[in-house]
Amino acid sequence: MQFDIMEAEYFNAADYFVDRHIREGRENKVAVLCEDRNMTYGKLAKEVNRFGNALLSSGVRMEDRVAMLMPDMEYYPVVFFGSVKAGAVPICLNTLMRPKDYLYFLNDSRARLLVVDDSLYANIEEIKDELKFLEQIVLVNGTRPETRTYADFTATASDSLEPAPTSPDDSCFWLYSSGSTGKPKGTVHLQHDMLFSAETYGKQVLKVREEDVCFSAAKLFFAYGLGNGMYFPFSVGATAVLMPERPTPESVYRTVALHRPTLYFGVPTLYGAMLAADEGRMDGVRLCVSAGEALPADIFHRWKKRFDLDILDGIGSTEIVHIYISNRQEDIRPGSTGKLVPGYEAKIVDDKLNEVPRGEIGTVWIKGDSIAACYWNKHAKTKQSMIGEWFNTDDKFFMDEEGFFYYVGRSNDMLKVGGIWVSPIEVEACLIGHAAVLECAVVPGRDEEDLVKPCAYVVLNRGYSPSDLLEKEIKAYVKKELAHYKFPRWVYFVDELPKTATGKVKRFELKQLEDQKALSA
Repeated sequence: MQFDIMEAEYFNAADYFVDRHIREGRENKVAVLCEDRNMTYGKLAKEVNRFGNALLSSGVRMEDRVAMLMPDMEYYPVVFFGSVKAGAVPICLNTLMRPKDYLYFLNDSRARLLVVDDSLYANIEEIKDELKFLEQIVLVNGTRPETRTYADFTATASDSLEPAPTSPDDSCFWLYSSGSTGKPKGTVHLQHDMLFSAETYGKQVLKVREEDVCFSAAKLFFAYGLGNGMYFPFSVGATAVLMPERPTPESVYRTVALHRPTLYFGVPTLYGAMLAADEGRMDGVRLCVSAGEALPADIFHRWKKRFDLDILDGIGSTEIVHIYISNRQEDIRPGSTGKLVPGYEAKIVDDKLNEVPRGEIGTVWIKGDSIAACYWNKHAKTKQSMIGEWFNTDDKFFMDEEGFFYYVGRSNDMLKVGGIWVSPIEVEACLIGHAAVLECAVVPGRDEEDLVKPCAYVVLNRGYSPSDLLEKEIKAYVKKELAHYKFPRWVYFVDELPKTATGKVKRFELKQLEDQKALSA
């Protein structure tokens, strides 16, 4: 592994993930495929240099933040690595948020420059007068007053640039947490973090190689997508497929047919929707990956039966930059999150931070060299979550005797029913095995005696309609499969579940809904 780079005096991630391929003879290799367009590593390197030089000419200096609000497209890695090469710090912003969210991101980060696609500019225009630190806006794919077009911004910039003299421990990029448990937090990642993740999960679990074509339905602004769709393929000189549009079964199947990726990355919700679609092929794919939420065993088995493809389920986080526990293709346990990724250490602890015996539920703490340096402007939260070399994931797991980890929910998601802990993940995995259930979420409800019982919100598959009879059938199904106290006392049929942009169910919104019901009862 190339961890010796981490001991070097100077290391710039753009030099490693982009320029190295020119030195190693991949100038004409296709780095990015996007719709009917492509960009070679040679073209990518020149465009990275031009954007980096344009930043420096515009007054952006080392450690200044550059915010990015762009769909997945060929100029995403250009702006990202161009910023890194110049010594600036790119911030990948969620493209599905609202103007008030961007006001928070831009003022919190103090970004001096924003690169925004014209299709997303309306979100910025609404808050422009309230931005305290932003000095320049560069517009991609359009023209607007008070902005500079990308073409104009880079028009006179040289395509030659020496990497900024950053160290392995310099700030490299930021990601904001998805906010599934509250206000988003800016996670500060260092120059070596992507390298560590690529050398551990990328090369040892995915076994990504130069001939691979990587397609991530999860977007680049998401930590999971950033690795899948950019630095994993760039770590070995492979090709990344970028899809600007929203990931739906139709758009994903269409992109797979067009570019024939060998590695496909999705989330459980999308895998379920793709299985529900009548048509679609996965020709060319050798392996599929899932993260974001626990993958139900039922989805794994149905996907395997339909496409004869494995799905590697794993768990990662914005703070750890990518996946740290995962199944392996040669060692898959459906329903399990898998085993520890090489390079990481884990401990499962109780509320007093004592390690629990195998088989008992506790909170997972992780140690590894891709963990963020801190939360920006969140000193108390940093001290609470990052203690020495360890990071508190706030995820509840138990581990069996063979070293497989089993996810049971977030620390604040667990239900205590009749004095016994119940995992919402276990109940959801059971529910999704029913033919009528497409998606579901289980949260605590309260009965007439104010006692906690499981409550299920269910999205139905096509061909099924809500009814009292179906509700009884679903409850009976869970009673038969799980211990009696785990079955949902209430089943609410809904058109969709509230989710973050990364596909995680916002259980806290459903909990709030149940709390309001209890208060009004």
